[in-house]
Amino acid sequence: MILLLGASGYIGRIFSTELRLRGCAFIPLTRKAVDYTNFGLLFDYVRKTRPAFIINAAGYPGKPDVEACELAREETLFANTILPQTVAKVCLMTNTPWGHISSANIYSGAKVVDGGVVIIERNFNRSELLRLFVKHPEKVCGFTEWDEPNFSFRNAPCNFYSGTKALAEEAIRGVGRHYIWRLGIPFNERDEHRNFLSRIQNHARIYDGLNALSHTDDFVRACIDLWERQAPFGIYNVSNPGTVTTRQVVETIQRMLEPNRHLEFREDGAEYYHDANQIPRSNCALDSSKLLAAGIKMRPVQEALQDALRKWQAGPSVPELARSAARPASFLITSRF
Repeated sequence: MILLLGASGYIGRIFSTELRLRGCAFIPLTRKAVDYTNFGLLFDYVRKTRPAFIINAAGYPGKPDVEACELAREETLFANTILPQTVAKVCLMTNTPWGHISSANIYSGAKVVDGGVVIIERNFNRSELLRLFVKHPEKVCGFTEWDEPNFSFRNAPCNFYSGTKALAEEAIRGVGRHYIWRLGIPFNERDEHRNFLSRIQNHARIYDGLNALSHTDDFVRACIDLWERQAPFGIYNVSNPGTVTTRQVVETIQRMLEPNRHLEFREDGAEYYHDANQIPRSNCALDSSKLLAAGIKMRPVQEALQDALRKWQAGPSVPELARSAARPASFLITSRF
């Protein structure tokens, strides 16, 4: 039996669906049923139910987006850093293997290989680097599981969300038997707030960047496959192989969906931050070859993108979204994991 924490969240719901499709016995646990943030309660529950595996899909990415984490720092730290440590201690004491959802947002930029020399470019929003990637993609490599996070509290500047996710990895590393699954920017064919494809289409102006993306359904299947195939425990970059620029994603959207409005780009990331007074954002490339070496194959990112857009399920129109703001909060989409 599998114990799923955060079952009502964005990624948790997808885990629930996939586990049902596989016929797996599992308990979709929510904090309303059992406050799993309480060490004593979680320890007693795990000791009584004796799950074969625990999935931690709980976390706080900010509502409505990551900027909210800057204001809700206590909640962000508690959900993203302290909770994983609680789960790790319970699993260590009960000898229970488990999996934790982390994030690609603990990295910024990519590695540039030129003449045998590897240079880490932290800011890949610069136009000359994006042109280099488009012209010579073979010279740009993603971060591996052995690279230390470079968008974290230890490597500032970063945003508070990314800092707490990197801190969680550091805190639980080496504690018991566990997987750390790094999620790229999430997308799928369902028009939802957390979907990268939805957010692009709803922004007034977009800035270009380098992106590691994870189709949410592919991500969940790969995570469960790692456990079912008894792959070695450790950290895995669970993103669809390949890297794409935001401009390439926009071009694919315009070609396949033919949106009613033209999607405009800002000149660069500096203009975006200056105009909108935004917090630092992470755009990065990930290397997912370790996942493939473990026998887990995910679709190339361009294939997954095109498939999602072919099956695109449009959400409510802008006027409908405006009217929904006056409805009770229970009608609104949550951004929590």
